[in-house]
Amino acid sequence: MNRFDRILGILLFLRSKQTVSASDLARHFAVSTRTIYRDVDTLSALGVPVYAERGREGGFQLLEGYFLPPLMFTRGEAISLLLGLTLLRGLHAQPFPTEMAMAEKKLLAALPDRLRSLLAQAEKMIGFEQLPHDIFHTEPASQETVVTAAGEQAGSHESATISIFLQALLDQTFVLLQYQSPYRAKTHEYIAEPQGLFWDRDHWYLVGKRHDQKHPSSTWRADRVVRIKPHQATISSQTPFDVRELLGRQWLQSAMTVWRQNAPVKIHLPLSQAQRLQEDWYYRHACFEQITEDRVSMTFGESDRSLVMELLRWLGPGAELIEPQEWRATIREELSRMLASYRISPGDMVDTGDERTHYE
Repeated sequence: MNRFDRILGILLFLRSKQTVSASDLARHFAVSTRTIYRDVDTLSALGVPVYAERGREGGFQLLEGYFLPPLMFTRGEAISLLLGLTLLRGLHAQPFPTEMAMAEKKLLAALPDRLRSLLAQAEKMIGFEQLPHDIFHTEPASQETVVTAAGEQAGSHESATISIFLQALLDQTFVLLQYQSPYRAKTHEYIAEPQGLFWDRDHWYLVGKRHDQKHPSSTWRADRVVRIKPHQATISSQTPFDVRELLGRQWLQSAMTVWRQNAPVKIHLPLSQAQRLQEDWYYRHACFEQITEDRVSMTFGESDRSLVMELLRWLGPGAELIEPQEWRATIREELSRMLASYRISPGDMVDTGDERTHYE
């Protein structure tokens, strides 16, 4: 331990105890008592109010009311960081969870007693709501459980994945990762240069450049990474990258373009419905083309017919499936079955607009 770390450690040690002797500090930091006295003198020179109490029960104490270690945080900064940690803890997977817990302890040690006791239970006072379930964009059934090599639980495995990826990003080293997409039968292995990561809709996404492609970056969902480990190779020159260019769900745009080419679905719908879909986080990346003053053609990629049927039912009578042509027969059959449930029975009242007609 270098001298700076030891002096900071002494300060935190004093902050958490009433009185501590020089001999106790010397044993804790494995140095001589003379070294401890020199370190305490350095703290005093920096303006930290340390005073010594003589006698058998004596030792070093901090002056009452002192709570901000030097070169660390103001009270407002420490509170802001604690609230950020509370938010991060609300995610189902966090990078460096053990280090996060230790950072919280250090931040709490930097606060006065009254605030420390309150903010130690910050999660009881400040809540962050989980994202609601999205009924229109369901996960593939196979995605519910990713079988990892170590048999870890999904949350802890994802925490480990993003921690390893982030560490490699900071160390400027490659990673070797195995990826299982629910849309592909096989697990694929990649050597990648980490470029960044982001969180969206309760999932972490890793962004990196594959060594076998000229494309600037690829995106992998962290919970679909089966295995990840640092690669021996060191990155010689990094590719220019700014994760902010992917935010606003722009990362989804390129994927939607590919899906639209591979499995095109075309729907004609009223302009008002198209405008509403353009506010959706997913369908806003479809291709919208106006065909008349009040009609729009919407094209997107989807191979799951049942999801398209759900969208058409939600859109209602104003929407018409144009492609794929072979799905139109299925729509007719389903609508016929629905119509059968609404056939008029004797004795029903039907509202004709001007008057109600009674059928016998």
